[in-house]
Amino acid sequence: QVWGSDGRSHSVDLTALGKHGEVYTEGPFACLAWSRSETRLLYVAEKSRPKPRPPGAWDVPGAAGLAEEEDEEVGCNRGADGAVPQGGKFVYREDWGEALSARSVPVLCTLDLVGSSLSVLEGLPEHLSPGQALWSPDDRGVVFVGWWHEPFRLGLHACSNRRSGIFHLDLASGRCELLSAEHRAACSPRLSPDGQRLLYLEGDVGGPHRQCLRLQMGWALPGGRDPPDGVPAAPRPPAPPAAFAGLYCQALPPRCWASDSRRAVLGTPQRSRTDLLLVDTEVATVTNLTAGTWHQVIYGAPVSVCKLQCPLCPSGSPEGCWELLTLQWDLLVATCSAPHRPPSLVVAVLPPAGQELPLHWVPVEDTPTVPGVTWKTLTIQPPCSGQSPAAHGDGGDTLAALVATWVTSPLAPGGPHAVFDARWRPGMAALCRLGFAVLLVNYRGSLGFGQASISSLLARVGEQDVADTQLAVEQALVSEPLDLQRLALLAGSHGAFIALHLLAREPERYRACALRSPVSNLPALLGTSDIPDWRYTSLGLPYSFERVPRAEDIATMLLRSPIAQVARVRTPVLLCVGAQDRRVCPMQALELYRVLRARGVPARMLWYPEGGHALTGVETEADVFGNCARWLLRHLGP
Repeated sequence: QVWGSDGRSHSVDLTALGKHGEVYTEGPFACLAWSRSETRLLYVAEKSRPKPRPPGAWDVPGAAGLAEEEDEEVGCNRGADGAVPQGGKFVYREDWGEALSARSVPVLCTLDLVGSSLSVLEGLPEHLSPGQALWSPDDRGVVFVGWWHEPFRLGLHACSNRRSGIFHLDLASGRCELLSAEHRAACSPRLSPDGQRLLYLEGDVGGPHRQCLRLQMGWALPGGRDPPDGVPAAPRPPAPPAAFAGLYCQALPPRCWASDSRRAVLGTPQRSRTDLLLVDTEVATVTNLTAGTWHQVIYGAPVSVCKLQCPLCPSGSPEGCWELLTLQWDLLVATCSAPHRPPSLVVAVLPPAGQELPLHWVPVEDTPTVPGVTWKTLTIQPPCSGQSPAAHGDGGDTLAALVATWVTSPLAPGGPHAVFDARWRPGMAALCRLGFAVLLVNYRGSLGFGQASISSLLARVGEQDVADTQLAVEQALVSEPLDLQRLALLAGSHGAFIALHLLAREPERYRACALRSPVSNLPALLGTSDIPDWRYTSLGLPYSFERVPRAEDIATMLLRSPIAQVARVRTPVLLCVGAQDRRVCPMQALELYRVLRARGVPARMLWYPEGGHALTGVETEADVFGNCARWLLRHLGP
């Protein structure tokens, strides 16, 4: 439906038209873009599949072969009437993995509201899966992201290292042109208001599935004006100052450009915060709008240091997490939160270039803090262990939400390349209200601390991350008034991998453990996970699409797997598993559960039939949290 100032103007039943399958409303491919004339809509949908037809009384195997044409993406022959021929109903159809199991073959579609017509765009290379599309300035072309899906698809959810590029499709000629660099991972194109600059994120193909990204800018799209004299067609390689930790956002805000078509604003983790950064594309500077601690040139000399006025903290910006909702007519609309404060809506007017600080935020809707919850950020500096400073990476931060002295519950982020930033987390706040002191550990390899920190974890998974988490627990026990006799572990995915290693290293230290979607057997993931490449990369082994595991690979993975050390575990373990998990096969948890039970270790497993890796959904999340909290309270005692 399309609504205007006079009410509903159009209503189109896309399903009834039969041109495509389900419309993508979320995920990395999804988009919904108006043309500049506001007469056409651009969106992404699943390619139409041939419909199964019932067998006829006179059907003979192979008789329809002459009337069939090959459809490689559907994976079977399509009959002349568009139906699946006999024998083609159960042909395997590849998808994009975890959280994207219903996404297989996306197509770009345009809906013409004036001409009342729907078109599926043609001319796109067959080896690409398109998404994140927008109109070119003159409405005569489309800019989109194309992901390579040959020879087969690897999981795309939370993976910024898949080969992709920014393309322009000319609607008149059907010519498709690559705008970004070859053999890169590019995404999130954003066109400036004047149609002159195209901003997008770019990273390396392969390696860590989340990494430090580059902010690239293209110029002069077809239909746009030429760039002004003296402005380079592409930015020089940046040499960030020490205070700037890099870009780690998965996407740019949908509206990130200022009205001057010169500056853009985005949010990204910076150590244990998530801050809003302003990038000036003409003078190549980056300014932190929310930390209030630095303002430096990306390449060149420092400019100035300013303070920020925040409506929620009279002395300056609170430690926490900021998210840009939109930037329109130079009005910034954002939310800010902290571990003890739910998100608050704030607005600010973006001053002229060069005068951004101090920025005055005005609260639109303030939220009260949770009573009794206090928190701080602890900085942990692990030993170098013989590594060079560059290979060692930045020492991680540890968020500590401290409200009680009788329990500490260490958590580590999943990923393994993820981050615990100082944002509002309802589950963590609820644990604090139950009397827990919660420790959230950003080990070396977490996002927000520089690419060297991310790379330092490669070939050291199961060692460095485990040692860093253990060190964070020990230092917290020394610096904070906590009861070392009542320690518990609560973690998910790779965090659960770390937790299992900790249970094996110190069988008597932790009295309870609750895990979600745990990684326990690395070699078993090679044939079951949607990201088999990470199993090799995490251990410093090269990966290629045609690679098959060797005996020495399996041995290396097994030695780093918690299942190999499970005989030492004595702590009661709760396992929460989603039956539809495509990233970590739920059979891993079942294997672990059986081994623990056989060895007399108290274990319980919760099996969610419709749950994926993240165990999302209101009912599922509530059940997981309730069971985890009861398990910890039960085994920690009064």
